[in-house]
Amino acid sequence: MQQTMRWYGPNDVLSLKDLKQAGISGIVTALHEIPVGDIWTEDVILERKNLIESFGMQWSVIESLPVHEDIKKRSGNYKQYIENYKISLQNIGKCGIPVVAYNFMPILDWVRTDHFHENEAGASVLKYDPLKFTYFDLFLLKRKNVEEDYTEEQISAAKELGNNLSSEEKEELFKSILLGLPGSTENFTANVIKELLDSYSHITDERLRENLVYFLSEVIPTAEKSKVNLAIHPDDPPFSVLGLPRVVSNHKDLKFIFANVKSKANGLCYCTGSLGANPAHDLLEIYDEFEERIHFLHLRNVKKKVTGVFMESDHLDGDVPMVDVVKRIVNTLQKRNQSIPMRPDHGYLHTLEADKNYYAGYSFIGRLKGLAELRGLELGLQESFK
Repeated sequence: MQQTMRWYGPNDVLSLKDLKQAGISGIVTALHEIPVGDIWTEDVILERKNLIESFGMQWSVIESLPVHEDIKKRSGNYKQYIENYKISLQNIGKCGIPVVAYNFMPILDWVRTDHFHENEAGASVLKYDPLKFTYFDLFLLKRKNVEEDYTEEQISAAKELGNNLSSEEKEELFKSILLGLPGSTENFTANVIKELLDSYSHITDERLRENLVYFLSEVIPTAEKSKVNLAIHPDDPPFSVLGLPRVVSNHKDLKFIFANVKSKANGLCYCTGSLGANPAHDLLEIYDEFEERIHFLHLRNVKKKVTGVFMESDHLDGDVPMVDVVKRIVNTLQKRNQSIPMRPDHGYLHTLEADKNYYAGYSFIGRLKGLAELRGLELGLQESFK
């Protein structure tokens, strides 16, 4: 696996020099400053690529080239945004960047209720608590017709939870759930999020699925010609939130996507954390069926509870069978005779770095620890394959 690390660009707390000193060979990044839907020009891509290469590393994966909400809804200026996406893919191909990761989640890229949950070791981790989310949805956001999505027992339990939360805790919960897109420091307001939710009121799972296939049918031929592989990221978390449709949440969803757009350029970002958050998922079965489609690896681990709570855990210690996953990856690398970019997804925020203004989940020490563990596991398994 190629050792990569996500870097949020010149505004990141970490510099390229920091990453180079850590032994990173590949950078995963994006042009976050470009508004969603605008064209990525060849000059701007090359400027960032040359900057990365000046530190002796390569731009391995674009994460991500965002899909405009009009495309997901197939409304408004969606045709123009698809054309812009094609032009961006052409320019990315000219610049020699082989993989583009993206997602098709409406409005929010990911959701957690706690960004600084203290684990047993005293480090801060990301956590999702469905009861907290229910309280947020019912009593903080006050989404239209929200009561229809919950039972009387859930509403009662959420109300009781809220009675025990301080004003500061409620404010922190609100901010955590509505954190802006990765790479951004902006948060959504309640009014903005409700307007966006209203715009999806007529979009069912089936409709969103059709829109995804339409989008891929339009852009994959351009990706093929440009020698760029697209890698779709699974929904995070892998179930509906805020009543929004979800179409990249499980094995059946992936099967539909790849059956309807058969090109190998239509691929998968295999994220063990997102897929692993659902106890019904068999991660090894998913890997085996879609092995040829995997263009990018997000390796992280989670621990789940029967209540639906899940949180980040050590990369090698959690409910994800990471040893068996990496065994399969090593086997794939040998069959392909080429590497697959991998980044240690997320990491603990250790006390030593508590004062750093990192993006949630993207501390340096925590990710380096995960990278070292995964790299050691890979090398050990390679020896066993000889």
